[in-house]
Amino acid sequence: MSRAFRFRPPPLLLVALFLTGLGGMQNTAATPGEKVKPIVAPFAPLPSEDQSKDVSKFSFVLYGDTRGGQDGVALQSDHSRVIEGILGQIKSLQGTDSPARFILQTGDAVAHGDDPHEWNVSFVPLIDRLVQEGGIPYFFVPGNHDVSTATRVDAPSRQAGLRNVLDAVQLLIPPEGSPSRLAGYSTYSFGYGNTFVIGFDSLVANDDKQYVWIKGQLEKLDRKRYVSILVFCHHSPFSSGPHSLHLDEPTRVLRSRYLPLFQAHHVRAMLTGHEHLYEHWVEHYTDNTGLHRMDFIVSGGGGAPIYDYMREPNLDDYLKANEGAKVQLQHLVKPGRAGASSPHHFVVFRVDGEDIGLEFHCVDVGSTFHPYPGDHVELQDPGR
Repeated sequence: MSRAFRFRPPPLLLVALFLTGLGGMQNTAATPGEKVKPIVAPFAPLPSEDQSKDVSKFSFVLYGDTRGGQDGVALQSDHSRVIEGILGQIKSLQGTDSPARFILQTGDAVAHGDDPHEWNVSFVPLIDRLVQEGGIPYFFVPGNHDVSTATRVDAPSRQAGLRNVLDAVQLLIPPEGSPSRLAGYSTYSFGYGNTFVIGFDSLVANDDKQYVWIKGQLEKLDRKRYVSILVFCHHSPFSSGPHSLHLDEPTRVLRSRYLPLFQAHHVRAMLTGHEHLYEHWVEHYTDNTGLHRMDFIVSGGGGAPIYDYMREPNLDDYLKANEGAKVQLQHLVKPGRAGASSPHHFVVFRVDGEDIGLEFHCVDVGSTFHPYPGDHVELQDPGR
């Protein structure tokens, strides 16, 4: 089977796009009066935290960055192939002792999030199909193409995109007024079985209100029940694609403010996108309870144009600031380079008690990218 040719911008062109602002959200003309249609609710919503308290074995799906070049004109074609793969995995896990229970999407749904037409034509129908046929909940956090690159909550450029995000996911995330939702934000939490999940808006990582809310969620958590904490957002604190060439504010704040918080509460993994590739970082750190591990998964291959490995990020300041915790970082999986690039993909996580493993699923025919032997890895150290 032949593979369709995909234009891949050369590295210098990608850098130019980012530096000139063309890599972010741009306004396009929306149909007058058009509003984003809510994504339909799954027919099997997540059970209450109390109803799932005895569950310790299940699976969930991660992917992100689905925007495409025909947003507002047609369904996202590469995203459609990812959805086909996810639906196949949901079906294959039915009837097993580790069924798929929810999906996490790390942002950049469409190219221009302030245009309701792009959501309604290219994204919402695909997610309607995913939650209807898959039958499991879908949780979304915004990316820069959804709400702009503005880093202040009250920035005018954020408002239309944020409104569209909240309209799209209103039946999928905890409602306004819920103790599991930060009022006025796309920031929320949920618990399933022995796992607690927090989704937040990394574009406004410097916002005190959001930080205090997340800190409160972690401080009040029943750790006897919730043995694993997962957080997901758009930006990764560590990456080696085009975004690694410049330390933007969200990344800086994640490193300086959020990672010490996540270390203090022994977060198991941070799940992100933004870079259109796949990579895996592992951090080891020490506190008064011993040695701990936190994994960082960057999964941005949901349909957007694929990026290549560019360079290792400069981590000198981060490592120096965390000398007291004896932080060590390992770049376990690097993205592919031109000719063997990270493909469009999704990830299936399997929770089994305190253990978490993941499976990498490629949807591009002929790809030679395999991040792990057998495309599977455990997120705990051997002999732990």
